[in-house]
Amino acid sequence: MTTPSQPAMPPSDEDILVQSLPTVSRLALAYAPRAARRQTLALLALDARLAHLLRHSREPMMAQLRLAWWRESLGQSSEQWPSGEPLLALLRTWGGGHGGLVALVDGWERMTGPAPLASDALEAMAQGRADAFIALAQALGRGGESEAVRTLARSWALNDLAMRLGHESERETARRMSLEARGGPSVRVSRPLRTLPVLHALAGRRLDKGGETGATSPAALFMAMRVGLLGF
Repeated sequence: MTTPSQPAMPPSDEDILVQSLPTVSRLALAYAPRAARRQTLALLALDARLAHLLRHSREPMMAQLRLAWWRESLGQSSEQWPSGEPLLALLRTWGGGHGGLVALVDGWERMTGPAPLASDALEAMAQGRADAFIALAQALGRGGESEAVRTLARSWALNDLAMRLGHESERETARRMSLEARGGPSVRVSRPLRTLPVLHALAGRRLDKGGETGATSPAALFMAMRVGLLGF
């Protein structure tokens, strides 16, 4: 006699947010310790949501209006947020520190300008991502690592932009800026922030190899494991 199979459980809101992430971000998230995972997921999911918003807005004005909603929401107390938005619900794990993510929205808004984007717009995007990771560090009680976080996050952002921008001159500008950023001293962060150096390492390898396989090959996965476990 066979036992009837149990119906599959529907995915949780957090599972859905994880699936919304780019492959590299999902891989990097795997190295966040349990105590930091939800806060880190919230940041990565917000970054992915804003990127998706820009890609699927036909006009810059429409993107700016949608970004304005996120800017207003992140500027409010979490008690004022509407129910039913899983990403906002997850951001409640930041203990009120979500206001620092407004800089990420501002960075993405600079990407709505006419092509080709100038270097100051790319720098604003990189700094917006860096400020967002600094806010994450503070939410995790690691505010003393802000400068190391800024260095890694800015470099990651520039590496990522150099591969993902659609305009050739924008990619070249981002590549030049990313190479300049690599000239600084190497930095390390503590385990709660380990997702960041994994992102940084994979984005750098992807840029060096000139394609997505640079971040998903067996060699890249081995590098991610090393960085995720050891921090360098």
